[in-house]
Amino acid sequence: MKSSSLFFSLLTLILLCHISSAQSQTYNTLWIPDTLSGTNFSLTIKDTLKQFRTGNQTITGGINNTNFWGPTLFFNKGDTVRMNVKNTLNDSTTLHWHGIHLPAVMDGGPHQVIPPGTTWQPFWKVTNNAATYWYHPHLHEKTEAQTTAGVGGFIIVRDSVESSLNLPRIYGVDDIPLVINDRRFSSTNQFILDGTHPDVMLVNGVLNPQYSIPAQVVRFRILNSATQRCYNLGFSDNRAFYVITSDGGLLDAPVPITRYMICSGERIEVLVNCTSQQSQVVNLMAYNSTLASDIAGTASKVTQDALSGKDFQILRLNITSPTAKPVTTIPTALTVNKFFDAANATITRTLSISDFNAGGGVLKAILNNQFFDIKRIDYQIPLNSTEIWEIRSTSTLAHPFHIHDVQFHILSRNGSVPPLPEQGWKDEVFVRAGETIRFITQFNSYSDPIHPFMYHCHFATHEDQGMMGQFVVTSTTGILDNNTPTLKFSLYPNPANDKVWIKFADASTEAYYVTVTNALGRAILMLPQPQLENGIDVANFASGVYFVRLMDKKTKAITMQKFIKQ
Repeated sequence: MKSSSLFFSLLTLILLCHISSAQSQTYNTLWIPDTLSGTNFSLTIKDTLKQFRTGNQTITGGINNTNFWGPTLFFNKGDTVRMNVKNTLNDSTTLHWHGIHLPAVMDGGPHQVIPPGTTWQPFWKVTNNAATYWYHPHLHEKTEAQTTAGVGGFIIVRDSVESSLNLPRIYGVDDIPLVINDRRFSSTNQFILDGTHPDVMLVNGVLNPQYSIPAQVVRFRILNSATQRCYNLGFSDNRAFYVITSDGGLLDAPVPITRYMICSGERIEVLVNCTSQQSQVVNLMAYNSTLASDIAGTASKVTQDALSGKDFQILRLNITSPTAKPVTTIPTALTVNKFFDAANATITRTLSISDFNAGGGVLKAILNNQFFDIKRIDYQIPLNSTEIWEIRSTSTLAHPFHIHDVQFHILSRNGSVPPLPEQGWKDEVFVRAGETIRFITQFNSYSDPIHPFMYHCHFATHEDQGMMGQFVVTSTTGILDNNTPTLKFSLYPNPANDKVWIKFADASTEAYYVTVTNALGRAILMLPQPQLENGIDVANFASGVYFVRLMDKKTKAITMQKFIKQ
């Protein structure tokens, strides 16, 4: 009897300890990025440190006043936005505006390199539909390292169609951005980049996060920025949630689902109805135990770790009191999308995804049977052409295919109509092993024979390894004959204090690109397609000798002139 009594006493103690441990689970409050709005945006990219865990701080990358990630940028469709991007990293970088339609020279791909200490000033008219986009580094062979460090941020575009709907729109309250990804830490708390899959979840740069949401309809803007892992999203009580946007805009109507598999680089916006659920707790989960064997995140395709092939919690949500004017219903309709007609397509391009034996039993995936070459233009696409792209995969792994410049509409997956959440505007499509995807798009508004756009796998590791191609959009007006006379211009005032103006010998001359360098040849200011009527601002330059390197828009000829900053 005594031994039996002792056994039950020990069992009770173990159960009480287990319950106490579960109840004392430590959560960290989810961080919501600050916002910038208007038409002029200043972003300073920097090396920094963040205290993720006990012990050493982690070397990270931030933007402006953050030590991981950056501010959310709000654009209004129809506005012209101007960016002032300063690189204070110890390495070169780029900043790509993922999903945004804009000139190639403003795109921020591998060709728009920003050296350390240099400011890049792109600008463009916002023509994208209301949706969630993002910005991130795109330096060739350094994309994984710089995005893992934390450099990036959300872009939220608003337009009249979305604004007319009764949707949650209070940022950080009932309209919540979530960037989800994972990391692996070393024994000294540094991020590991060794090809293995991470084993710790981060949401908005926070470990083990929780957040309080109101008891009403809540909108989540979800971005998967992981290096490779996919997440099969769902909620712990298996509730339905409603997908309202794909990558590039509203769907025609909300799509109710209980699971959504989101791949690297992809975004969705979802509505979750928490009306009358005050004081309840629900968890956003990744149900990755159900992933197929070709998907990154399943146990069979990645290094074994704490997450692969398992179901795990992403974010704990504590439901609190509703706001003063809550949204309590899910709309039945959102918009009427008008997609391109396949009958009007003038070209069908066939691309392949395949595996390449790199030796030693290592397989690498490639596009069109070749690795990326930054000097090779893979496609020359006529301006305003409507095209069908057919992507055929023989790879053993599923890959997220992303294309710059345009949004597309998926026509079919293996000959079948895609699922409802994919029947909207997309800039990324998940191509399963052995699958054929067909999508239609149009290359309008911008042509440029010099600067290409990219298409690539959005697994950062694969992208850095060369799973990428590039194209230029061309018009009938190309580069003129090299015998065109040398461009002539002068700078005034010289010496200068605040601004330098350019005067062309031929008033019809236009500048394509202006780079200001110091006496050592280091770029200080990069101005793509500059609007020179307001001069070049040199007020913050140190005194000394500088050079203006100007590329002519018509001839692409380059001429350099010197000026002195007083």
